[in-house]
Amino acid sequence: MAVFSMTGFAHIQKLTQMGTLCVELRSVNSRFLELNLRMPEEIRVYEGKIRSLLTKRIARGKVECRMTMVADEGARQELNPQALAALMALQSEVLKLQADAKALTVSNILQFPGILKARSIDEEKFEAEVFEALEEALSVFSEARHREGEALASVLNGYCDQIVATVEEIAPKIPLILEAIKAKLTERLEEALSKALTEHATLTKDEVSDRIRQEVTMYALRMDVDEEINRLLTHVKEVRRVLAAGGQVGRKLDFMMQEMNRESNTLGSKAVAIEMTNASLALKLTIEQMREQIQNLE
Repeated sequence: MAVFSMTGFAHIQKLTQMGTLCVELRSVNSRFLELNLRMPEEIRVYEGKIRSLLTKRIARGKVECRMTMVADEGARQELNPQALAALMALQSEVLKLQADAKALTVSNILQFPGILKARSIDEEKFEAEVFEALEEALSVFSEARHREGEALASVLNGYCDQIVATVEEIAPKIPLILEAIKAKLTERLEEALSKALTEHATLTKDEVSDRIRQEVTMYALRMDVDEEINRLLTHVKEVRRVLAAGGQVGRKLDFMMQEMNRESNTLGSKAVAIEMTNASLALKLTIEQMREQIQNLE
């Protein structure tokens, strides 16, 4: 299945029994499907069917469907043979009685009331013409949303590449950073506790060393970010899978952005070096850029 954007536009014209029908579809992003229909009275009778068709073909977005009819007066009217015959008969009578009277021109004849009458139309054929026009507009509209959706999918995959690159750059540094922090912490604790041991002598040197190892180990466990990094990479794989599967991906990807942002926040809260802080900020920026693009996906 393909990925579709919620932004789209289509405009088509079709000649019908009632004149030229113009159908325009345009949409922008929205959390749900919002339909706004505008149409002339000749088509109002089909509003329910039109709304149903649009609902089936479009899942999300603020959609405006504007239908206008450019009337062809000649096509909508026809001669009334009986009225014309009666008028011609009257003209013959007048010309017999008044020889110098001028015969009526075509323009004069057409201006007489009743000479032209509304042309009867085939209601079923007209309805078919309306929905053929709407289907054609929907096809153009869908293609436009598909093209933009595929472009957005490509952009999102590029952002996924950036996240993976950021993680791959910081991941090898984290064990070295933690080792350096552990060494510095051990040194400070030994310095602080050795003075207390000298003054009070309630603990042996081995007990002090063992306590220092415990504290440093607990600190290192609290600062470890392997779990967050692994979850973040798992989320990236899921984003790629969802994009490849296609369909209505917007809401699911929006949820994925929340989860990815949570992992990057945790990484930042556990940062014990500027490299980790910078990585967290880079990840949050990329995820926010992804979230903005995802708002446009159906």
